[in-house]
Amino acid sequence: MDWPIGMVLLFALLFYGIPIGFSLVIIGIVGVASIIGIDPALAMLGQVFFDTARSYSLSVVPLFLLMGNFIVQSGVADEIYDAAYAWLRHRKGGLAMATIVASGGFGSVCGSSLATAATMGKIALPAMRRHGYPDSLATGSIAAGGTLGIIIPPSVILVIYGILTQQDIGKLFLAGIIPGLVGIIGYMIAVRLSLWMRPEKLTELPPLSLREKLIATRGVLPALLLFLAVLGGIYLGVFTATEAAGMGAGGAILITALRRKLTFRATLATLFDTGKTTAAMFFILMGALYFMNYVNLSGLSTDIKTSVLALDLPPIALLLVISLILLILGALLESLSMMMLVVPVLFPIIVAVGIDPIWFGIFIVVAAELSYITPPMGMNVFVLRVVAKDVPVGQIFRGVTPFVFMDLVRLLLLILVPAMALLIPNSM
Repeated sequence: MDWPIGMVLLFALLFYGIPIGFSLVIIGIVGVASIIGIDPALAMLGQVFFDTARSYSLSVVPLFLLMGNFIVQSGVADEIYDAAYAWLRHRKGGLAMATIVASGGFGSVCGSSLATAATMGKIALPAMRRHGYPDSLATGSIAAGGTLGIIIPPSVILVIYGILTQQDIGKLFLAGIIPGLVGIIGYMIAVRLSLWMRPEKLTELPPLSLREKLIATRGVLPALLLFLAVLGGIYLGVFTATEAAGMGAGGAILITALRRKLTFRATLATLFDTGKTTAAMFFILMGALYFMNYVNLSGLSTDIKTSVLALDLPPIALLLVISLILLILGALLESLSMMMLVVPVLFPIIVAVGIDPIWFGIFIVVAAELSYITPPMGMNVFVLRVVAKDVPVGQIFRGVTPFVFMDLVRLLLLILVPAMALLIPNSM
């Protein structure tokens, strides 16, 4: 089966509603079988699944998921929001800004965009409504803030990219720090843009004293120390990313126990959720790795690489074209599906033109963040719709418009200033 037919059939399965993991496996089997025969194709399938399942490097996925889930169980999200609220509440749009900062802080120990959006929706939305914030700004800031969970380390999607492309996961984590911080600053600017475009009379809150701010910040110290220990250990070379994941999971369990939240029922639910998510992500990853065999055997990567190199585009022009492709796909697919489709095809091209693979991983994730808040998919928007049932989806999409604009600015900055992602990992 020629690769154009294979890609058309793959998109047909995805738009028909077949999960990405099954779609990749189905097209992979049919494609590989058409090239080398059904028996070798099935043997290759078994080998890929067996080798991937027993891979030591993959243990980083359930461990970081476990870390994030126990942090959620510990209730530390409330303390992170309270700390951000204490420092920013007196500023214009301060509650929305506090939501952005808290989302970044929670995302740094959670690693999930959807979990960050859902958790912050339950915590921050009632507070903003109480103080007169319009629903569009309130839900927009929560949905956008949730996207920070996949760029600020530890990020599960960066782990998947590292496994797919055989890149250093520790370096990918460190490369995400500055773009994540830039994202937080950009989203805070977007809050001010929202208020400038649609002036709102918000409740003005008096600033707290320094003592009150410090007391409010005290509750986030355990999570902050855990974050610094995980990333600091990777940066200093004390342990690998996999060992850091083990340390993070152990630290999260300890924090949950010290907060007296380590109950049998809640812990069982946390372990079950971690196992379920791990199984789903493993199957998607295995499907993607098998699909890469079809991509290579069919000549897709070679044909596209040859065509792109023949155009002789400068790297910036090439990246702008790739950005446009990612933005179009991001509007149609959720972030993980998009990454699984484009990385096998685009990675050989960016290596051939000399683009740093670590930088490209951050570039892909920043582009993927947009898929969480752009129509028609916008997973974070629909998560907020569940939390705020009385807010129309269209109103939430209008609320995230300034945040989408700031994400586009950040993507352009990343292209123009590669050091934004490479400064920290190159200093290891």
